[in-house]
Amino acid sequence: MPVRAFVFDAYGTLFDVHAAISRHRAAAGPDADGLSEIWRAKQLEYTWTLTLMGRYEEFWTLTERALDFALARFPSVNPKLKPKLLDSYRELDAFPDARSALAELKAKGLPTAILSNGAPAMLASAVSAAGLGPLLDHVLSVDAIRIYKPRREVYELATRALALPPAEIGFVSSNRWDAAGGAAAGMKALWVNRGGAPAEYAELAPAATIKNLSGLAALSL
Repeated sequence: MPVRAFVFDAYGTLFDVHAAISRHRAAAGPDADGLSEIWRAKQLEYTWTLTLMGRYEEFWTLTERALDFALARFPSVNPKLKPKLLDSYRELDAFPDARSALAELKAKGLPTAILSNGAPAMLASAVSAAGLGPLLDHVLSVDAIRIYKPRREVYELATRALALPPAEIGFVSSNRWDAAGGAAAGMKALWVNRGGAPAEYAELAPAATIKNLSGLAALSL
């Protein structure tokens, strides 16, 4: 069946999760990149472990906890940067190809949506700051069901919102584990491999692997 709508992961796919530290790189010093990597890794780890335990905390709370861990891991970074880093995370930069890709899909009459671990307020701030609101039909948060990706129930939020079977939805994510989750839910997953990461989850292969979002609307799916 042809793809009739596209659903995007937010953080790492449309929005650059390392933009917050990039804005304060000079103040953070030589461990800036390491801090940003640990911040992101712990943020995701907390979503997985809580979901496995049958518990839930809002993504913004986990984002702050992950930053606390990263700052403790890199004591060379001034902890007084924390408020500025969190403020920056609320309004992360969109990748340069995000707006054009969404605009091309909308021009073809294809519905678009975000499906994210992000809390509703976080997503609203990021979408507004990037000016992506007019290009999105839905902004869906796991907060509605209080379960994190890659549980199947999360991807079903998109199928219900779009009133389409999963096979007619293109799910776009830069996170290979997330693309695998979309594939497991029956969607046509597209992995945005911006950094040239090695392939994994071979049993849940994406329908396509792309380097960026450019030309997404021209793919034959």
